[in-house]
Amino acid sequence: MGHGQTAAGASRTPDADADFPAQVRYRTVAVDGLEIFYREAGATDAPVILLLHGFPTSSHMFRDLIPRLAQHYRVIAPDYPGYGLSGTPSTKDFAYTFDNLADVIDRFTQALGLNGYVLYMQDFGGPVGFRLAVRHPERIRALLVQNANAYEEGLSPAMDAARPAWERRTPGTEATLRAFLTLETTRFQYLHGARDPSLVSPDAWVHAQAGLDRPGNDEIQLAYLHDYGANPKQYPVWQEYLRRHQPPTLVVWGRNDPFFTEAGAQAYRRDVEDCELHLFETGHFALEEEVEAIAQLVLEFLGRKLPVR
Repeated sequence: MGHGQTAAGASRTPDADADFPAQVRYRTVAVDGLEIFYREAGATDAPVILLLHGFPTSSHMFRDLIPRLAQHYRVIAPDYPGYGLSGTPSTKDFAYTFDNLADVIDRFTQALGLNGYVLYMQDFGGPVGFRLAVRHPERIRALLVQNANAYEEGLSPAMDAARPAWERRTPGTEATLRAFLTLETTRFQYLHGARDPSLVSPDAWVHAQAGLDRPGNDEIQLAYLHDYGANPKQYPVWQEYLRRHQPPTLVVWGRNDPFFTEAGAQAYRRDVEDCELHLFETGHFALEEEVEAIAQLVLEFLGRKLPVR
């Protein structure tokens, strides 16, 4: 499929749907006294793919992708502080900002001895991953972008309600952001724009909501959501990174995403010469419907860019 082509699905290949999927291991590592949980699969000497998850989920969103990629790559997917099975210190003990989140994931990669990696970024994974890329461009082997925005035109009108909260924290702006923490909104994020909602496992949004509903987790999420306004301010920096370093980039995008627009997906091609774009008739969490097709595209793309086992 060429640039800008829409994909409703793709045929299976032996690589993307292996008869003997790789075994996934579940581990934790201490990062500055904070326990970070991560999923890992694949040979330790294989090229590394670092999977960075979105809101409001965790490494759980990659549960079906990891074994498909791990036939040829070492695949690592951490949970951020405040998500999944990683530590959840109170907002008094930990600064839940995107700068600090990138610091933690940066030190996580150092703790695992990852000197180079492919970045797979979805949603919140974009702000984390681009901060890593700007800091350590020499470590980035390629970018895999799934509904992770880096352009102002990629922010849909649905994001406008959150903009006042990005400028100041008041009872009013907090009330607006709390709407993002409800079961109704979480379910909406998974089902809106889905080509076939019956393919989207309810386990996904139930798992995500269980994390949001933990005592005290609302304050953690509100801190992240208020700080999200720091990310659009960094868009020019991230775009300059793309123009200067020209990382091989694969964009796989659910074109019916209510938050991040198709224009945001197309924009990557302005700044990256070696950019391959595939649009899918699905929503924000494209892996829920299109994991086999996306895995196949990733394996084919990286097979051309990186040596594999």
